[in-house]
Amino acid sequence: MSDSPRLRISEVFYSLQGESATVGFPTVFVRLTGCPLRCQYCDTEYAFTGGEWLSLPAILEQVAAYRTRYVTVTGGEPLAQRACLDLLRALCGAGYHVSLETSGALDVAPVDPRVIKVIDLKTPGSGEVERNRFDNLQHLGSCDQLKFVICNRDDYLWSLEMLKTHDLPARCEVLFSPSQGEQDATELADWILQDQLPVRMQIQLHKLLWGNTPGK
Repeated sequence: MSDSPRLRISEVFYSLQGESATVGFPTVFVRLTGCPLRCQYCDTEYAFTGGEWLSLPAILEQVAAYRTRYVTVTGGEPLAQRACLDLLRALCGAGYHVSLETSGALDVAPVDPRVIKVIDLKTPGSGEVERNRFDNLQHLGSCDQLKFVICNRDDYLWSLEMLKTHDLPARCEVLFSPSQGEQDATELADWILQDQLPVRMQIQLHKLLWGNTPGK
């Protein structure tokens, strides 16, 4: 369709979900090109530029090549492309279980309510804490997830304050992840247990299996 919205796509690939509530499930990932943030621990800098312009039907055709109901739209920052909203609606309409991985720096209010929003609330250690859009918290439901990437003890204490200030566990599932190469995972787990936090500790499964290999 010539009038179909087009998106710049970095890659469409099939892998195991490495994080979030569906960790371990075979999933199709649609990675959009471009991101306005520059987190110091970013592991997908290759998605900042380049990519290929594809129509919605072409994207859906690639997704359908894999026999799974799980699709994750990620980036970069997928919401930086306005047509991402059309893609999310189309995937939901096709019957997929759709999740969106977003920094939370852009408005999530227009996102289709059928989409599971996974928002990465930026900690001070990310270098982008000032980009957090706290208005997005009011758009979180019980099926959504809020992720904190912990770089150090100060990040942990900041995240703990966010839990209390915004009553986050009452809004959605909260995920704490250690920043690879910066925060020891066992130490973070000990802190969570010592403080009896109502959060899910997660380690990126795909990195344990394949390292930082693109497309995995």
